Amino acid sequence: MEIKKMLEKMKEIIAGQLNVNAEDVKPESRFKEDLNADSLDLFELVMALEDEYSVEIPSEELEKLLTVQDVCDYLKNHGVEA
Repeated sequence: MEIKKMLEKMKEIIAGQLNVNAEDVKPESRFKEDLNADSLDLFELVMALEDEYSVEIPSEELEKLLTVQDVCDYLKNHGVEA
């Protein structure tokens, strides 16, 4: 249940940051390929997620976070709860 809640909140944040419809943001959505995010978009998105969840995402970790689910898993594995 809490993963679904986290995903819903992340969809709102991602949709707002990337100017896409929240319905288009799915767990398997890839930021660059599916949501057309560029490097600046991703940087701003990470800042928004860090603010929202009070967590720091190191740049070396960013390269591994290719999908929405990757970010959910990363946050969950770093103690963030929905």
